Amino acid sequence: MRLCTALATAALALMPLAVSAQQAPAAEALTAVAPGKFAGMIEAKVTLVVESIDKATRAVVLKDAKGDQIKIVAGDEVKNFDQIKVGDNVIATYTQGLVITLKKGGGALRERIDSGETASAAKGEKPAGYEVKEVTFVADVQQVDRKNQTVTLRGATRTVRLKIKDPEQLKLIKKGDQVEGVYAEAVAVSGIDAASCAA
Repeated sequence: MRLCTALATAALALMPLAVSAQQAPAAEALTAVAPGKFAGMIEAKVTLVVESIDKATRAVVLKDAKGDQIKIVAGDEVKNFDQIKVGDNVIATYTQGLVITLKKGGGALRERIDSGETASAAKGEKPAGYEVKEVTFVADVQQVDRKNQTVTLRGATRTVRLKIKDPEQLKLIKKGDQVEGVYAEAVAVSGIDAASCAA
């Protein structure tokens, strides 16, 4: 794993809105974009500071503005570890989105397909790196709670509860229906030494 990817992972751990790619953004309500089609998005930005470095163990402690800290370990594949300095700033931007389409009556197999990619700036370029994870899925509607405006979806590996903002759209959804969807999250890291992002 490149250092930028490790820093992206650390940034995710420090963000209160961050969740793994296996979890839909349940904290945010989905908005109807068409009959039976819903979308939701969370965006956040955090600035981290390199608080300390242990060269013997290759551990780096990052701190956010509230003083919360996380320690990451840079593997041997991070060739420019010695160029990281205490006080370096790391800026991470995090985006999480979900789009689902209602399939009345269901009948399809629940499934999940994971994909993703990572990249970092080449040596000498402006420092940057990113990681994108995407999950395509088919899930069963297990429960519709009209009072709380939520639906419970059971996928191939997990069950989640999502809030639907529009009560009229919620009326379209029934237990036994299915949804097809795409969930994606991305984190982009910038503001660290270019050499640190060049593996």
